[in-house]
Amino acid sequence: MSGWTARRFWKDVAVDQVPGGYGIRLDARPLRTPAKQPLTVPSRALAEAVAEEWRAVDGKVDPREMPFTRSANSAVDKVTPQFAEVADLIAAYGGSDLVCYRAEGPEELSRRQAEAWDPILDWARKRHGAALNTTAGIVPVAQPEQSLQPLTAAVHAMTPFDLTALHDLVSLSGSLLIGLAATEPDSDPEALWRLSRIDDDWQAELWGSDEEAEQAAETRRRDFLHAHRFWTYLRNAAR
Repeated sequence: MSGWTARRFWKDVAVDQVPGGYGIRLDARPLRTPAKQPLTVPSRALAEAVAEEWRAVDGKVDPREMPFTRSANSAVDKVTPQFAEVADLIAAYGGSDLVCYRAEGPEELSRRQAEAWDPILDWARKRHGAALNTTAGIVPVAQPEQSLQPLTAAVHAMTPFDLTALHDLVSLSGSLLIGLAATEPDSDPEALWRLSRIDDDWQAELWGSDEEAEQAAETRRRDFLHAHRFWTYLRNAAR
């Protein structure tokens, strides 16, 4: 594909305003996605973040080192053509949201969950009009349709690029509410990530953790923080 070669061939990387947003140019060649679509992004901040990844290439192109390029490619090639399906997949997390399922014991874990997750439930009720039920244990709890509807509407109101970020915020945290809270202005992604780790941290305190589990958790944390940065760049904000 144009721009996605095995080794660096370009000398200059530039950002241009184009119809529909901003494009990235490698010398005279516009950057394209793996599906050969023009890589046009909604904001200059995101375009600059993608461009910086291509400026940093030294020799071989390694997509693993280019998270903004990967996310932008996904928005164009994957999310855009199947927007409704992706939105429905994300919205479905509201029916079994992490923060609604509490431990039956011990008391200390139940207390930590309540202190961490009750404010998120209060926020969802005030912000989206979504009052969700909680339960103790693993037996599914039904959620009111009138509460799920505004959450689903909020997801479907997003753009494909928004949805790309939200997909990772939700799937990595296991919570639609945490993911949506991360899209609020001035949200604290580190604090929100910690909310999603209450159960895991408890288990690690109780039984200890191994290096492999810690590495996996750190990878997921890094990906969550990247998704939040991707969201902020869509609004021309650098964080």
